[in-house]
Amino acid sequence: MQLSKLSIPAVGFLILLISFTNSYSQSTGSLRGLVVDSTSGEPLPYCNIILQEINSGTTTDQRGYFFFPSLKAGTYTLIVSYIGYRNEIYEIKMIPNTMAHVDVKLIPAAVSLPELEKVGKKYNFEKTPDVSVNRIFTRELETIPKGVETDILRSLKFLPGVSSAGDVTARYNVRGGASNQNLILLNDIPVYSPFHALGLFSVVDPDMVSVAEFYKSGFPVEYRGRLSSLLKITSKDGNKNHFGGIASGSFLSGKALIEGPIPDGSFMVSARKSYSNKILKKFVNNKNVPVDFYDLSLNMNYSNSEFLQDAKFTFTGFASSDNLDNPDPLQEDFRWKNQLFGLTYFQWVTGSPLFYQVELFSSYFRGEVIPNFSQARGEKNEINDVTVRAGFTYIFQNDNELTGGTEFATVKSILNLKNVRQSHTEISDEGTNVSLYAKFKLSSIKDLIIEGGTRFNFTRLASGTAGDFSFEPRLNLMYRIFEWIAFKSAWGIYQQELTTISDENEIISVFEPWIVTPSYLPPATAIHYVSGFHISPLSVLSFDIEGYYKIIHNLTAVNERKYFADDPDIVAGRGESYGLEVLTVIKQQPFSLNIAYSLGWAFKEVYGLRYRPRYDSRHNLNILMEYDLGSGWSASAAWFYNSGLPFTQIAGFYNKLYFNDLGSRDFFFTPYTILAAKNLGQLPDYHRLDLSISKRFTIGDFKFRGDISVINVYDRNNLFYFDRATGKRVNMLPFLPTATLRVEI
Repeated sequence: MQLSKLSIPAVGFLILLISFTNSYSQSTGSLRGLVVDSTSGEPLPYCNIILQEINSGTTTDQRGYFFFPSLKAGTYTLIVSYIGYRNEIYEIKMIPNTMAHVDVKLIPAAVSLPELEKVGKKYNFEKTPDVSVNRIFTRELETIPKGVETDILRSLKFLPGVSSAGDVTARYNVRGGASNQNLILLNDIPVYSPFHALGLFSVVDPDMVSVAEFYKSGFPVEYRGRLSSLLKITSKDGNKNHFGGIASGSFLSGKALIEGPIPDGSFMVSARKSYSNKILKKFVNNKNVPVDFYDLSLNMNYSNSEFLQDAKFTFTGFASSDNLDNPDPLQEDFRWKNQLFGLTYFQWVTGSPLFYQVELFSSYFRGEVIPNFSQARGEKNEINDVTVRAGFTYIFQNDNELTGGTEFATVKSILNLKNVRQSHTEISDEGTNVSLYAKFKLSSIKDLIIEGGTRFNFTRLASGTAGDFSFEPRLNLMYRIFEWIAFKSAWGIYQQELTTISDENEIISVFEPWIVTPSYLPPATAIHYVSGFHISPLSVLSFDIEGYYKIIHNLTAVNERKYFADDPDIVAGRGESYGLEVLTVIKQQPFSLNIAYSLGWAFKEVYGLRYRPRYDSRHNLNILMEYDLGSGWSASAAWFYNSGLPFTQIAGFYNKLYFNDLGSRDFFFTPYTILAAKNLGQLPDYHRLDLSISKRFTIGDFKFRGDISVINVYDRNNLFYFDRATGKRVNMLPFLPTATLRVEI
């Protein structure tokens, strides 16, 4: 091809890549490695990696890979450590102008070795300026007291800055943001309704999870579409060495997982099904909850060096369904389901510090409210999201990184509404978001890491908004003042083009339909400011202290003053939140202690009226203690406290007149509640104690784990709400014992 026929951008990109490749010194080499579990071949994310001779450390990424650039010729001692595994030591010989590769297989250990904690004290493993980030592993969830069964979304409430409007929901609020401002990804695929059983539990089975990364702010430019937080769940690959399985049961559901090798890869299938709803009565004041749900997931991967060297293909499939069919015809029914499909192609360019990834995925959600003979409004909602994303990362000789990519997302939303008179309204939209993203990580300066980047959106999802350009710049940094203290800070702009329609006066929001933000409103935009310190004076003790301020412009809200058909359904408001968070962690085998405290303020403003949202809690304190008793026994205790939540008081009642037909003399009266000013009341303070004890044992080839948990040990009567129809007091969870049994082969 002649140069004259190349476009200027293509030439520039080609020259850029050539200059990147040539920037590597001919007198040095690089080291790449993959760390896996020796028994299953499962990649191990965020392992500690040390090159002893140069006093340098790093960690594996979520795929289990690590990389050291620009190593001088010679022999190096590589030390790999991971909690729950034996240390491995390798001797690596580096040859100039080559990339060495090492496959590390870690052997599980019955007891974590003390030297693993000492390693973290001597070496700095931080390669990213992780601000407001928590990583959650399945093993960390096993000993937490269970509200019926282990749940990854409920576990987030142990973290500072995460709150909830009550015990009866797994929905969570992050730093004063609404629950619809949280992006939840399963293998990079968005899950629009990640809840089972009226929102009580997550649809994601923890047994299938490898690691979950939770960002309260500062999330990477690769991800878009939410204002408050990002939960990125990565599933396991499946056992590459032999077939195995896990089965477990609780008072609510039974589930099973099967995994094993396939030619040049592995698979994992997990399924869960409810079989009893009796335990759920404890969550809803002993009312009948005719819940029926299931979830099913499939993960397959393929990697063959003869077909394509240093490449990996991954397929993800997921489905969940919930049905709530009330036997009482005067009660409404609910149904919703998720369907997810994704294909990922990951390629590390052989002999190069460049890797890239191409993703194609689809996320479909459908929900429905069937009013029957109740006064509820009939609703049908569908969201269909099809996205293609391609991105690359290049690691420079000096350990700096350049990441970039593009994304095409087509989203279609349909919402059909019917009122009690069967009047029909449809709100629908379809659009495509075309965006580019790029970021640069500077880590070549000692004790300083800076990561800056932006998203550039060429279009909006709302139809008729082509050419409505927008930027989402973001900046994170970390500066290590001393070996034991680091300053971290983040600033960023985040945009959200999807919103849910919900009534803020509802005590329990069962169904929140999704729609594309209408074109007559600009998309909601949040600006985050975060600063804090990570302090680790001892290898067994650490403190994380962060202050934050968040301002939200064009916050979408349901138009409660809609009187005429041509009035808008959605209006724009404003949001603001700020606060301080402290997380203290003590880990000294066989004991661990986590203390999370947050002080926060949250406000919303609509129609010029400023008020506290339902989830605004001034003080939150969570204490989690775990102790390894030995011989397979372990115990944990969790204590929760938060100051009272705001609520809207009842000002009075009146009999509202309804006509069956306009102009008819057939009419009736229905009591109608008059509400006071929004959320001026405040509930009493909340606190409760949960206890759990578990036992591991082996019989033949079967590994068992039994758990017994007690929720609200001292049976605290925490007020949830007063029923507006009857005035009856409704409390949150009472004294509640639960148990689970898990068997693995």
